Amino acid sequence: MNLKKERRPEMKIVRKKDYDKGLETYDHYLALDWSKDNATIARMRSQSKEPQVIKMAADIKEVKAYLKRLSGRKILTIEETTTSHWLYVGLKESVEKILICDAFRNKLLNEGAKTDKIDARKLCQLLRGGLLKEVYHSLNESYKIRKLVSAYEDLVKAGVRVKNQRSALYLAEGLNYKRDKIDNSNELLSFIEETQRRSIELYQNEKKRYENIFYGIKKKHPVIKKLCQISGIGLITAITIYAKVIDARRFANKYKYWSYCGLVKNEKRSGGKLYGKRNPRYSRRLKSAYKTAALAAITHKNDICEYYNYMINQGLNMEDARNGIARYIAKVSYAIMKNGTDYIPYKWRESKESKTAA
Repeated sequence: MNLKKERRPEMKIVRKKDYDKGLETYDHYLALDWSKDNATIARMRSQSKEPQVIKMAADIKEVKAYLKRLSGRKILTIEETTTSHWLYVGLKESVEKILICDAFRNKLLNEGAKTDKIDARKLCQLLRGGLLKEVYHSLNESYKIRKLVSAYEDLVKAGVRVKNQRSALYLAEGLNYKRDKIDNSNELLSFIEETQRRSIELYQNEKKRYENIFYGIKKKHPVIKKLCQISGIGLITAITIYAKVIDARRFANKYKYWSYCGLVKNEKRSGGKLYGKRNPRYSRRLKSAYKTAALAAITHKNDICEYYNYMINQGLNMEDARNGIARYIAKVSYAIMKNGTDYIPYKWRESKESKTAA
């Protein structure tokens, strides 16, 4: 008796680890190791066990042509470097997803021999296993503000360095640059002082040019305007915060954002025991911005200064109260950037009053 087997409808197989991690599945997993002289690409198919590695000229057109020849869904990863954003912009349309990954997290690359082929192969395996941490990149026009802020920070560092050098020059002669002058008979010192003075004047002029551009950006950008309304946050701090974040929706909640800003510490637990806390990897510039904003806010009469005094009256020491203010400013700015809401002074009172009523 011949019985025909019942034909079942085809079902798409979703691997458990991809389901658990919420990862999309792709037909091709690619890793690009880019250098000035050549480009190395490692590729794994969805069911491959080992990557295939090829080398080609460091020509973005050749890379795009190679990607075009691959049929199916593609994901490409590149380590965060100086050229990573340029590659991100150039290759974004050639794949379904491009992931710029944090090089400091790729510990596997530190093991064994190191070549372009080995690095690309290991990076591809990490991508396939879902073990890479993504570094934020975007095609958003606001990303250009990040470049501007970075250049401004470099200018300030250079200017401060020259000012310190001038101060050291005067101190070495037992003088104070604010009230004394170097003797013109000392030609070498006079020459050094003159070049430093011209450098400082150039720095101050260029700094003003940057600030004028920042004022123009503020007039056109509603989010930066709203950030400037927060007590303790000025124009430079507001633009710096926005430039570092750009899209606050990439943070799930305020706690993730606090961690990114270095305003909280991670617990170390094992076997049910707490072994202290440690700092996460965070944006030093954002931490500095919020700490500076907290100090600026508590030294003037405003709503946040009142909140600071409230915490002191509740028994917190000054350092913990300042840290609380920094987190509060970060929480408020996060809400403004994520939801586009306006800043509401004395908002902190509502939560305190509701707890008191309860």
